[in-house]
Amino acid sequence: MASVASATSAPSSHKENGMADSASSFKAADTVIQLAQTHKPKPDPNGLVFGSVFTDHMLTIKWSLQEGWQKPHIQPFGNLSMHPGCSALHYAIQLFEGMKAYRGPDNKVRLFRPMLNMKRMLKSAHRACLPSFDCAELMECIKKLVDLDQDWVPHSDSASLYIRPTLLGTEPTLGVKKPSSALLFVILSPVGSYFSTGAKPVSLWADSKYIRAWRGGTGDCKMGGNYGSSIYAQYEAVDFGCQQVLWLYGDDHQITEVGTMNLFLYWINEKGEEELATPPLDGIILPGVTRQSILELARQWSGFKVSERYLTMSDLRRALEENRVKEMFGSGTACVVSPVGRILYQGENLHIPCEGSFPPLASRLLKELTDIQYGRTPSDWSCII
Repeated sequence: MASVASATSAPSSHKENGMADSASSFKAADTVIQLAQTHKPKPDPNGLVFGSVFTDHMLTIKWSLQEGWQKPHIQPFGNLSMHPGCSALHYAIQLFEGMKAYRGPDNKVRLFRPMLNMKRMLKSAHRACLPSFDCAELMECIKKLVDLDQDWVPHSDSASLYIRPTLLGTEPTLGVKKPSSALLFVILSPVGSYFSTGAKPVSLWADSKYIRAWRGGTGDCKMGGNYGSSIYAQYEAVDFGCQQVLWLYGDDHQITEVGTMNLFLYWINEKGEEELATPPLDGIILPGVTRQSILELARQWSGFKVSERYLTMSDLRRALEENRVKEMFGSGTACVVSPVGRILYQGENLHIPCEGSFPPLASRLLKELTDIQYGRTPSDWSCII
């Protein structure tokens, strides 16, 4: 939505459903395609380092307050030219998404619930005072890009093509204000396993010294500033012999997220019920696509209680002492499901039960999700390119 009024007003119901005024959004049908003259060699899918290799093409769409959205362009992958005073560089007026394309045994390329990513990106755009767009049109643009570079989707069931849509303010001014120009771009990167340990349980450092997000902030949006400010704590976790940070919140040390992942606890709760629990979406938790999918799958199984509830470190510690913890794992697009094996908290190592390298529920969820993602199980969650 290019007008000042629409950019400043709260999202209306049609915006929340992923729609923008058709007259003000770009159109996928108008996409201009410029093919790369040379093509880079494809990497070995077994040796991929996350986010370090990029495909031959990228998508760019410019916006300005005066002219609205311009035509989408698919062009050879290359550097961006940006004014040194642009607002994204100085005030982090920026957001991004993360999703993947998967090649199945039938050689078809699929996306996994992509409209959830589009709607979350639109929500982040409103929070960042960046322009609205039609989610369906952006999705069609991304499909065109992935289709063009589909040879980059690995022929592997342990690798995929990571898709990184990004929207940033480009107005060349040092004024702290809503930008009058912006750039939406999408780049693609073939990826393997996110964590260096592969399928092994990860270790976490839990300390209230650093806070990832707070109520009224932007923790429920996918903004770069949320991630850049977490790096310092991540390195401190490594200094303590752990791989990731378990983010705590409040005086009662509520468990919120794990590194860049949502968190799940599978346990026998205080009432003696078998329960899969994850923190609620109260403004400090990112509404993960994998998180939502796990909740929906687990509720379909109906073998145990599934809850969105608050969990504290004292709850966890007590449950461990009483042998009520079955599993703990993180979830996200990059890792899908990642079991937790150990938590360092207040100088004590809390050992989380893990049967083998992948505990039963985490293993079941990983199989169910990846079977859908790679097309081994038919599902309306899949979107074929």
